[in-house]
Amino acid sequence: MDFSNFLLMKQEISLMIVFIFFFLYDVFCSEKGKKQFQLVACTLFAIHTIFGFLPYILEAVFGITYMLSSSGILSFFTLPIGEAFGGMFINSDITIFMKNVLNIAALLVFLQTNEWLKANDTVHKRGEFFTITIVTLLGMYLMVSAGNFMMLFIGMETAALPLACLAAFNKHKEKSAEAGAKFILISALSSGITLFGLSFLYGATGTMYFSDMTAKVISEPLVIIGFIFFFAGLGFKLSLVPFHLWTADVYEGAPTSVTAYLSVVSKGAAAFALIFAIFKVFGNIGIVWHHVIWVLAAITITLGNLFAIRQKDIKRFFAFSSISQAGYILLGIIAGTAQGMTAMTYYVLVYVFSNLAAFGVISAVENKNGGDTSIAAFNGLYKSNPKLSFVMMLAVFSLGGIPPFAGFFSKFFIFMSAAEKGQYILVFIALLNTVISLFYYLLIVKAMFIKESGEGAVGRFVTDRYNKTSLVLCTLGIFIIGILSCIYEYIGTISFGF
Repeated sequence: MDFSNFLLMKQEISLMIVFIFFFLYDVFCSEKGKKQFQLVACTLFAIHTIFGFLPYILEAVFGITYMLSSSGILSFFTLPIGEAFGGMFINSDITIFMKNVLNIAALLVFLQTNEWLKANDTVHKRGEFFTITIVTLLGMYLMVSAGNFMMLFIGMETAALPLACLAAFNKHKEKSAEAGAKFILISALSSGITLFGLSFLYGATGTMYFSDMTAKVISEPLVIIGFIFFFAGLGFKLSLVPFHLWTADVYEGAPTSVTAYLSVVSKGAAAFALIFAIFKVFGNIGIVWHHVIWVLAAITITLGNLFAIRQKDIKRFFAFSSISQAGYILLGIIAGTAQGMTAMTYYVLVYVFSNLAAFGVISAVENKNGGDTSIAAFNGLYKSNPKLSFVMMLAVFSLGGIPPFAGFFSKFFIFMSAAEKGQYILVFIALLNTVISLFYYLLIVKAMFIKESGEGAVGRFVTDRYNKTSLVLCTLGIFIIGILSCIYEYIGTISFGF
């Protein structure tokens, strides 16, 4: 091994620099400086996010490609492609893009935390929140770039353990402490199940490297059992039925910004890791995992939608909505093609902006309403806060797949990828569930625009500038990603041949 291996980890190194700066700033800055922590944190992480997009910017604006910028000062701004540490770490165009998607989601979450973190009971823990979140993101980076199951497992644990701390961040509140306890127990169980499955795979193939396992994975009992346990472990991370029971309780008890992070960033990283493992390692036993994913996708979409209808708390409502969305993501995986991966990646990108737009509104209302997250708190919101109501309406319409919003195109592409592989019955089930989802998403719209505001409803208020910025970005994403076909086409070019 030589130090050139670390040149492939520029995004990880950049993230570690951000983490070290946050940690030192939190420890050594003055009380006056700590008041500016939100501005410093969002600005620095925005720079890190832009760093990940610099290759695209350089190529689009100046026509500079990777080949032309492989030497000189411009090489610092490019993100190289290749393998490091004997194939344990893999950097490719698609992994770089996926990390950028996670960066965008994390930045939007950071922007939405200002009101919550400046409250009297959390202001002294502001630095802890940002540093812990950065550590979880580093683990997700490793999950996405893993070329070895042990690297994947290390990434999962690096992300999961700090996430339990974030879920219990408001430890003085009973529900937050309960959320942290449930999350850590479920994470420990899923980690054990994953390791158990990996032990079977190692026993059957004698290796943990994806590239070496591809030719050795065949339909024999040891491999099938290993796959089932590995898939079950990631099923907990994705909140797939029947591994979903923790989701609603943790989403309800965790701080709203942490819930948003769990529903988008954590779920997106798990989806990316799963599709890499299935495509690279288990391609030879498609006859096995096709049936497993088919059944889980149908059940997950259906139960997620049906249970969402019953919810009275909006965080539990979006918990079951996210379970249903995980089922839709499986449609891209079951396709088993580059088009399926393109559709899944595009779906996650759209989901980031749509879901975080909804959680941005929820966070704003909750902070001004004494922590009430019931759906009744949104009754008559249009009369007191028409702009927030408009953003929430766009978010739920996009999540429901109503044209012309980006969510419509993401569902169309993911349905098309499954249909092209002959999964017509599964696509029909997903379409029926889309109609069901429109019903319960419209319950939110009904509460905001039709119902009268009663006791406990929030009055007129002004959203802080950080959350406003995040909501503007989310709104632009909901419109622009659906309109600009070049985004989907670009994802298709880097997914080709995967």
